[in-house]
Amino acid sequence: MPILEPTYKPPFWAKKSFVSTVFSGLVRKVSGVEQTRERITLPDNDFLDLDWSYAEKKSNKIIILLHGLEGHAQRPYITGTAKLFNDNGIDAIGVNFRGCSGEPNVLYRSYHSGATEDLDSVVKHVLTKNQYNEIYIKGISLGANMVLKYVGEGNELPKEVKAVIAVSVPCDLKGSCDELLSFKNKHYAIRFLQHLKDKLKPKILQFPNNISAADLNTIKTLIDFDHIYTSKAHGFTDAYDYYDKASSLQFLPNIKVPSLIINALNDSFLSPDCFPIKEAKENPNLFLEMPKYGGHVGFISKKNIYYNELRALEFVN
Repeated sequence: MPILEPTYKPPFWAKKSFVSTVFSGLVRKVSGVEQTRERITLPDNDFLDLDWSYAEKKSNKIIILLHGLEGHAQRPYITGTAKLFNDNGIDAIGVNFRGCSGEPNVLYRSYHSGATEDLDSVVKHVLTKNQYNEIYIKGISLGANMVLKYVGEGNELPKEVKAVIAVSVPCDLKGSCDELLSFKNKHYAIRFLQHLKDKLKPKILQFPNNISAADLNTIKTLIDFDHIYTSKAHGFTDAYDYYDKASSLQFLPNIKVPSLIINALNDSFLSPDCFPIKEAKENPNLFLEMPKYGGHVGFISKKNIYYNELRALEFVN
């Protein structure tokens, strides 16, 4: 499919990647979304918390929203999309990945970029409602990689899954990790790592045979974290094996449902391979849009409705 021509024009003050990224992550607020939490039990007896919000009238359409690294379903990039879709007659679920809803999950494992089994459980749960005949899925950052992997792995998808949207997607995980560890992103990497390590501390007490305080103290970078925890807890050999097997880039040629990728050219988290131009040109179901600006999930626009949110609504319509 030809590369889509973006129409995004940010405010003059939001053209720098750092400004748009930080404003969107730390300053933006979204009000007017009423969420109702539901806990579902997963096949391995762990749990996921789902935050539902509804259109004014009963809807047969729903969008499943997936957050990024160390996010949750109350982040404005989730609630902003939920509000826009609810206002346009579509229900929404903000998924909190394992351990991200304010309560530690049960198992030693948690979540990662390629954990499509959990997304599959959410889709199947939605289908038990016997109400929805159109399911859309939108992922942000880590969640964007997950949804592209989900629709490209080759498993038979429910016919109700009609389209997906992936925003600021690190589809080459190794390349993206290298970018995060570069000097320009040092402040982001430190913040992510501190959150991840803080969340790992209770697991030392809960699972002393799996990890120790000494192990935690050896974690100095995000790659260390993935070597010591992410890979071992989720069945990978090491961090590089995890990056290799969980990256969605390799699955893009197999995608058979309409899928929109929106990656800003000035997103400092993304490596060159995170702009899959060749794959988009060769797959009629894959649409790639590369705005000049937007940083990482920072597509600031008018009336507190972000460009990527409007494009998601246009795409599913």
